Amino acid sequence: MSIIIKKMESEEEIKGKAFVAWRSWHETYPGLISQKYLNNLTLEKCEKVAFSLTDGVFVAKDDNKVVGFIGFGDRGKEFSDTGEIFTLYVLSEYYGKGVGFQLMKAALEQLKNYPRICLWVLKDNERAIRFYQKCGFYPDGEEKFSERVEAKGIRMTLRTADNEDNKTGS
Repeated sequence: MSIIIKKMESEEEIKGKAFVAWRSWHETYPGLISQKYLNNLTLEKCEKVAFSLTDGVFVAKDDNKVVGFIGFGDRGKEFSDTGEIFTLYVLSEYYGKGVGFQLMKAALEQLKNYPRICLWVLKDNERAIRFYQKCGFYPDGEEKFSERVEAKGIRMTLRTADNEDNKTGS
């Protein structure tokens, strides 16, 4: 296994991203989000989204196969000082092999000039929360309910010297 992290560029990489997203949702989220939503989430829908969101995406490749991806960027004008990890998915057969950490490291390098970096994760996704904590994120107390997937999410913020004194949870 030789994992390469790179900017997503080709049509094949975009299709690989879509497949990883589709499979990850169906493997990870049963019991955590609306089953109706999952039942309607097709590979074709994931491809449509993947082709519409191509900026700020790195893929992890094992040979020519996309095995994971991370999406990142800024929060827009309202939160111009905040970078965000929007998505991070890795195929289950690559869990525990450092792929997620490599993707996170690459994205955080791109976001390093932001004073604050956050992400949202499903409140009941304990495996992902543990992973993000290992990457230096902590729950900051913000929660929101998504009507779309019928589940609650929590925001996690990257621990830095600037926010170390203000952390809640952990």
